[in-house]
This record gives sequence, structure tokens and C-alpha cells, in this order.
Amino acid sequence: MMKTTSTTNTPVTLDKHHAASNISDRIALGITLALRFFADTFFAKRYGNRAIVLETVAAVPGMVGGMLVHLRCLRWMVDDHGWIRTLLEEADNERMHLMTFVEIAKPSWFERMVILLVQALFFIFFFLLYLTTPRTAHRLVGYFEEQAVISYTLYLAEIDAGRVENVPAPQIAIDYWKLPVSAKLRDVVLVVREDETGHRDVNHHFANALNAEATSTHSA
Repeated sequence: MMKTTSTTNTPVTLDKHHAASNISDRIALGITLALRFFADTFFAKRYGNRAIVLETVAAVPGMVGGMLVHLRCLRWMVDDHGWIRTLLEEADNERMHLMTFVEIAKPSWFERMVILLVQALFFIFFFLLYLTTPRTAHRLVGYFEEQAVISYTLYLAEIDAGRVENVPAPQIAIDYWKLPVSAKLRDVVLVVREDETGHRDVNHHFANALNAEATSTHSA
């Protein structure tokens, strides 16, 4: 399925899925589907609140990955081939998603405490995962982003059906994505979904590169 965003006119593939081809992929996919089940159970169709928790988790991998790649490159005195900047830009982009949806959904103090707990637990988990197997870590993020694209597509459907009010876009989103001053929530969800497709593709690409590297090392 190809869609074109209203802001960039760039075709975006929404339903791209990386088929699990090895144990690393299957572990990453299993974790993703388990977390999706809990998100569906806890948030149901409260997509604004779901987005807040989703983005506070999504902002962690880029920073963790960028930091660990940076340290590895320092240790071994090798080039990063652009990975560090890409991962840190991803982390910053996801942070802006979070700040935008905080303005839209106005989380309660309880939800803010949940965010703190989820972020702390996920940081520890992802840090250890990246130290152990960067390939699985990037594949996990790729699958996370596949689910994010699905969630934002469902969010759009709720807006289009009138079940979620298409409120004005917050100023932080207008400034960051350079949206028109008349932009609405629907415009914000469109550009956020487009960002997520990019993160999806980048992380699957990184996982594929690490998988190819591991395969060539074992066959040498």
C-alpha cells in the first residue's frame, strides 16, 4: 500500500513487514507482539495516550544505540559509517513526537508515573540487549516501528470517523514540522506516521547489515 503525505508528497509504504528469517528475528518479533498485546489491552482506542507511552519508549533506542556505537568506534578506532548521527537524530525525532502528544493528550499524573517506570525499565532492557546483540536490538526497533505505523493508521481512522476530535495542532508541532498555522491533529498524525516509516526502514536496514556481517564472519 502506498500513501502520499500532505506535507511532503513523498510516497510512503505503510504495510511493509520484514519476515522473521532467523532466531534473532523471531525473538524480536515475539517481544514486539507481546508488548502490542499489553498496549491494546491497557489503552484500547485511546490513541493519544497510547502515543505518549509509545514515544517515550521509542525515544530510547536511538540514544542507546548511538552511545554504544560511539563507544565501540572509540575503542576500536573505526568509522561509524554515519550510524551515530542517524541514531541520535532518530532519538531526537521521537522525543519531539512525545512532546507533541503530551500537548495533545494531556496525560494525568498517574500516566506520567507510568511513563517514568516504563522508560526506566525499557532503557535497562534495551541497553543490555544492544550490548548482547545489536542485530536483535535493531530488528526489535524495526518491528516496533511497524506497529507504530499501524497504530497511527488506526488513529487516523478514528479521526476520520469523527470518534476523535480533529483539534488544532499544537504550536510545537507546527514549528517542528513547519506545518501551516491552520494544521490539525490529522496533519500531525500524518507526519508522525511518515517519520515512523523512516525509522522502521533504517532499523531493519541496520539489522540486515549486522546479520550479513555475522554471516560473513561465520563463513570465513
